[in-house]
Amino acid sequence: MSNIILINVTGRDQPGLTSSITSIMANYGLEILDIGQSVIHDTLTWGILVRLPDLASGHGDSAAVASRMLKDLLFHFHESDLQFSYQPVSEDDYEHWVSEQGRNRYILTLLSRHVTAEQIARVSGITAAHGLNIDHISRLSGRRSLRNDNQTDEKNGHRSSCLEFSVRGTAPDQEKLRADFLNLTADLDADVAFQEDSIYRRNRRLVVFDMDSTLIEAEVIDLLAEAAGVGDQVAMITERAMQGELDFNDSFRERLAMLRGLDESVLGDIARQLPLTEGAETLIRTLRSLGYRTAILSGGFTYFARYLQEKLGIDYIHANELDMVDGKVTGLVKGDIVNGERKATLLKQIAAEEGISLNQVIAVGDGANDLPMLSVAGLGIAFRAKPMVKQSARQSISTLGLDSILYLLGFSEKDLESLNPDIS
Repeated sequence: MSNIILINVTGRDQPGLTSSITSIMANYGLEILDIGQSVIHDTLTWGILVRLPDLASGHGDSAAVASRMLKDLLFHFHESDLQFSYQPVSEDDYEHWVSEQGRNRYILTLLSRHVTAEQIARVSGITAAHGLNIDHISRLSGRRSLRNDNQTDEKNGHRSSCLEFSVRGTAPDQEKLRADFLNLTADLDADVAFQEDSIYRRNRRLVVFDMDSTLIEAEVIDLLAEAAGVGDQVAMITERAMQGELDFNDSFRERLAMLRGLDESVLGDIARQLPLTEGAETLIRTLRSLGYRTAILSGGFTYFARYLQEKLGIDYIHANELDMVDGKVTGLVKGDIVNGERKATLLKQIAAEEGISLNQVIAVGDGANDLPMLSVAGLGIAFRAKPMVKQSARQSISTLGLDSILYLLGFSEKDLESLNPDIS
C-alpha cells in the first residue's frame, strides 16, 4: 500500500468529530498533508490526506500500520454512524497535485435573487470548456426561509443569493471567457464576476462612485429639467450621452442651457426626494466600518453630491458646480466639466493623496463617461449599466443591489451582520 492515503467521511455532524478522528490518527504518528470539511444542513463532508510514518520512525511496517489504523477508524465510524471511504495515493500523483498549486487562481462569483441548478450548470460548463477546474464552492449569502420565499428579504428589503467558486487553471482566451459569462447573464437573470484571486482582492482601500443612476436611481439633470418644463428634451439627450453616442461636454452644456431661469429652491426639494439605489446605505456603512475611503466622482452637480455626502458619510466629492445668479440657474457651469477623463484623473489624485495604489481602488459606474475610471481602477464595476458599458467593463452587476459589491470582495452575509448588528 502507498504510504499516502486519502480518507473521506460523510454523515450527520456532531461536536468533537474532528478531535476524535485525528486522535486515532495521532496514535499512529500520521502526518496531515491536507484537510478540509464542509457542513450542509447538518450533514458533514470531511476529507483528509495523510502520510504514514517512515519505517525508521519506530511505528513498524507501513502496510501493517495502515491496516491497524483503518480498522480503528472503521470501528469508530461505525459507532458514530458515519460513512467512510479511503484510497491510496501514489507519490507521483501527490507530486503532480503539489505542482499545480502555482497555477493561476481565480474567484468566480455568481449573483442572483435565487440561485438555480441551471445557473450552476451553465457557469461550471463554461469554466470546464475553457480548461478551468473548480476547487471549492461556498455560499456567501445567508440561509433563506422557504416560508417567506418571495422577492424580498425581511432583513434588508431585497432577496439576494451568492455563491463563490475558487477556480484554477489557465484560460487560453480570457476575452472569450468573459464574453461567454456576459452572454450567460443575459439568459439566466444572474451576474457572474470573474477576477484574479490576488492579494489585492481583500485589500482594497478606496471606492469611488458615479452618482446619477449609480448611488441614486435617477439622473438629477433630468429631474431638474422636469421642474423646468423641458424634461423630455433633456432626458433624450442624457440617454444618448450615457450610451456614448454624444460628446459628454457638448451634451452637458446643451442640457444645462435648457435649465436657465430655474429657481434655486427647486434644488432642495429634489435633493430631499432623491431615491437611493438598493443597497447603497448598507454598502457605504459597511465600507466605513472596514476603514475604506469613499468618493463621489460625478458628471452631475455638487449640490446633490454634497447632500449625499452628508447623508451617507462620503469622504470626497467632485462634481459640476451650477452657476447661480440672484437665486436662479444661469444655464452655465463653473470651472471644468467633470467628464470621463476628469473622473479618471480625480480617482488617481485621491488614491495618491491617500497613499493607495490603483490596484486597491474600486470604481463603480453605469455610463460611458465612467469607462475611463473603471479602466484605471484595480476593480472596475459596471453597475446596472448601459449595454456598451457592460461590454467594456471587466465586471458587471445588474441583478442585485450595490451592497452585492461586498460579495465580490469575498465578504459573506455573516460578515456583514457582525459589522452591522442592527440589521440582523
